[in-house]
Amino acid sequence: MKQAMPSDQFSLDKRQVRLAFSRAAQGYDANAVLQTEVREQLLERLDVLHMQPKVILDLGCGTGAAGSALAQRYPQAHIISLDLADAMLMQAKQRHTGNSAWHPKHWLKRLPWRPKQHSYLCADMEALPLADASVDMVWSNLAIQWSDQLEQTLAELHRVLRPEGVLMFASFGPDTLKELRLAAQQVDASVHVNRFIDMHDLGDAMTRHGFGGIVLDVDHYTLQYSDVMGLMRDLKAIGANNATQGRHRGLYGRGFVQKLAQAYEAYRQQGALPASYEVVFGHAWRPQQRPKTKLDDGSAVMQFHPRKPSALESR
Repeated sequence: MKQAMPSDQFSLDKRQVRLAFSRAAQGYDANAVLQTEVREQLLERLDVLHMQPKVILDLGCGTGAAGSALAQRYPQAHIISLDLADAMLMQAKQRHTGNSAWHPKHWLKRLPWRPKQHSYLCADMEALPLADASVDMVWSNLAIQWSDQLEQTLAELHRVLRPEGVLMFASFGPDTLKELRLAAQQVDASVHVNRFIDMHDLGDAMTRHGFGGIVLDVDHYTLQYSDVMGLMRDLKAIGANNATQGRHRGLYGRGFVQKLAQAYEAYRQQGALPASYEVVFGHAWRPQQRPKTKLDDGSAVMQFHPRKPSALESR
């Protein structure tokens, strides 16, 4: 008789992810300090590409801040904003549409032959509702880590990219929220922090799925808090709740919070509690032909760049 395999405690509950980000959508921009800083750095990295994409997929678009910046940078491009949370897409559409006063020139926007610069898709990155080879650039700021099946997501991204199309992204690495993870492990056996993929494992996976010209590097950021509840409130405010299958179900009691706060105190530095974030920046291309992924000695072909100093000040 075939036995059922135990479930992965780190696998993500997609319904919980969708609900958390939808609830956070309205106040997201006011609380997404790190996400804003990383987005600006990722935008600067577009300078090295020297391309004019016609179609851009903003993967995990959130409230659409990146979509606005990409539209300004590439005014001839059509931008597809995609997110799992419909409330995030509503915020993005409101941002892109705007509520400015009517102007005589606005009649141009209503002509049927004038193409829209933005379109919106509520969908899962693991099953993109897009045609093969239909996108010139996939842009993703701190969203890929919410994929529960990274291999499937990378296969989808490679599929929708046109030959010589580019994937530009930032994602969290395994040192993200390490203090919270280690402190919580001292309190109970539940999973309290999502699992984040290492840069080298990510590079290997990209190589397996046919990406070439892979460039990856890592930067580290630290936000500071007066107490652990400040960190927990910030995570909830941006929708970054614990959505793992191994999470504690139900409300935490006062005893857990007190024990967590006590364990976290071991990391206090200069009067503040640190919250560490490891960010993996990368870009890669879909080549005309699948690149050579292995050398004769069996090693993988990829590039790694040294980290850049962070522009984010401690908070």
